[in-house]
Amino acid sequence: MIYPADFEQKIGFNKVRMHLRSLCLSTMGQELADAVTFSSDADLINLSLQQTTEFRHLSQIEDDFPAQYFFDLREPIGRLRIEGTRLETPELFDLRRMLTTLEGIVRILNKKSDETNFDYPTLHALSTDVRTFPDVLRNIDRILNKFGEIKDDASDDLLRIRRDLKRQEGSISRLLNTILHQAQQEGFIEKDVTPSMRDGRLVIPVAAAQKRKLRGIVHDESATGRTVFIEPAEVVEANNKIRELQNDERREIARILTVFSDELRPDVPDLLNAIALLGDIDFIRAKALLANDYRAIEPELHKSQAFDWVQAVHPLLRQSLEKQNKQAVPLDINLNPQKRILLISGPNAGGKSVCLKTVALLQYMVQCGLSIPLRENSTVGIFQNILIDIGDEQSIENDLSTYSSHLLNMKNMMRAANNRTLLLIDEFGTGTEPQIGGAIAQAVLAQFCKKKAYAIITTHYSNLKHFAEEQNGIENGAMLYDRQGMRPLFQLQIGQPGSSFAIEIARKIGLPDEVINEASEIVGSDYIQSDKYLQDIVRDKRYWENKRQNIHQHEKDMQRTIERYENEIRELETKRKEIIRQAKEEAEELLRESNRRIENTIKEIRESQAEKEK
Repeated sequence: MIYPADFEQKIGFNKVRMHLRSLCLSTMGQELADAVTFSSDADLINLSLQQTTEFRHLSQIEDDFPAQYFFDLREPIGRLRIEGTRLETPELFDLRRMLTTLEGIVRILNKKSDETNFDYPTLHALSTDVRTFPDVLRNIDRILNKFGEIKDDASDDLLRIRRDLKRQEGSISRLLNTILHQAQQEGFIEKDVTPSMRDGRLVIPVAAAQKRKLRGIVHDESATGRTVFIEPAEVVEANNKIRELQNDERREIARILTVFSDELRPDVPDLLNAIALLGDIDFIRAKALLANDYRAIEPELHKSQAFDWVQAVHPLLRQSLEKQNKQAVPLDINLNPQKRILLISGPNAGGKSVCLKTVALLQYMVQCGLSIPLRENSTVGIFQNILIDIGDEQSIENDLSTYSSHLLNMKNMMRAANNRTLLLIDEFGTGTEPQIGGAIAQAVLAQFCKKKAYAIITTHYSNLKHFAEEQNGIENGAMLYDRQGMRPLFQLQIGQPGSSFAIEIARKIGLPDEVINEASEIVGSDYIQSDKYLQDIVRDKRYWENKRQNIHQHEKDMQRTIERYENEIRELETKRKEIIRQAKEEAEELLRESNRRIENTIKEIRESQAEKEK
């Protein structure tokens, strides 16, 4: 269940869909993009994501992947089911090119890395029942040339007709040029005039004042009426013959196309199946391109509702900011059965609503089978229902105030909430008197807890922050704010509630100190102190978190240094042992050489029977 009806527009998915649609090559792919819908079937979603992964891999490996001629021929091919119908020449040419694309795609999808495993298994599964049509391609090539025109030799009769037509046209052209040349010599036709065509008949342009000097039939006149187009009487019969031959040519072409279409008719179901495959591949290709544009991944979707996202980014926000040379701040966020509800507080314009819309868009995208921008080590769950309450819901038509509309949303959410529901609520409880608004919001929040629903909720109400500290299953979170620079950091930190920084922001904007001091007295010192303590806690936590990260980084650096030294010691020990081994070998070789020389010397002495003195 998705709520409300304009859910996609509220979270920006309509723009994602338009982008996806623009990446399709065919109307079949565009229709599939239009039909993308939310699903809670984990197997179906994972299959869709795996297809995208395989196509992204395929597009990197296969340089010759055919990405053209994704023609939508469902209407002309479907029309062939009726006896007596035929494809026209342009449709036949489109069919020829489409079948060439199909053949190339099926060849790639059937590739195997070994005897049993296909390189792209989920994409191959789409093509298992899809035929290619080499015989049809050969038959088309006997009829059409490479420009999509009917060949002269598509039939013997057509060849004869076109030869006769060519001879007749040549004869008329010579006769017409003779008449034109004679008229020019007589001076009633200008020297630069040439024959032209009117209604399929060759004619001569003549000045209206001179039209009676050329015997023939007037077929047309210029817009100004100063020129008339006359078919000389001498060529009327020849032109009639050309018209007859042209009619014969059209009838023969129609006969050729009819015979071909009759032969193709039994293949209509398989051809429609092949066209459906091209639509599927076009759509999957568009999803892969969308993933590249959004720098997204295809996460494995788990059947549980828990999720743990690392470095998640709103893709539309990132694209918008990068056009301004700015960077989107990634989001780390998680929900689990122990902490099912995250209550986010912090200053206005601090990123709470962006955080909410990021979760809404990415969760909806992935459950529509689309890739989402986050880190590979993220965990992604699945929900049966996603319900949102974002923005001003004031309804003039139904005579509902903003708060009444929010309450109506709360009623619908409580009715639908269960342990497979994700609720996304912005500015929970606002729109009415704060004390009763906060109390009602707390009571509704308690109902969400009782139903074990998952939720991300933004608020400014202190009572909700305290309730989250005391209630099992709820965790506080804060959008961080730089008190020194007086600017939002757009970073989510889970574990502590955030301050609204109302006093600080008012002071930065320039409200008089007198107004700020009076406002502080109105709310009381306890509130001011508690808000200050809350800011200090968030500041200190951020400080110690940075310290912890620095220490962790130093530990990693130290560990790398230790590992490097240990590797160097091992290398030195190995080298030392190698040097000793080589020295021993050299000493042994030197000793062996010395013994050989001594033995050779003794042998020489004995053989020469030398005197003792020698």
